[in-house]
Amino acid sequence: MAKRLKKRPRDPLALAKLIGDIATGQTDDKVPDARNPAAVALGRLGGQQGGKARAAKLTPERRKEIAQNAAQKRWSK
Repeated sequence: MAKRLKKRPRDPLALAKLIGDIATGQTDDKVPDARNPAAVALGRLGGQQGGKARAAKLTPERRKEIAQNAAQKRWSK
């Protein structure tokens, strides 16, 4: 599973202290991952299949339309 890090404080002084503590080894930067590994694997599997299944379901004309809209949005900035 992915590496989980401690949430960084917004206060600059607290952030500096946390970074110093991590650098000197006084505290660990990792947070234990409390997620269910089976649920994580199942969600990842569905995510890997979703895009391919959607692309196979779309007609070539619809895929072209989606791509043209995306390019227009991308280059209009």
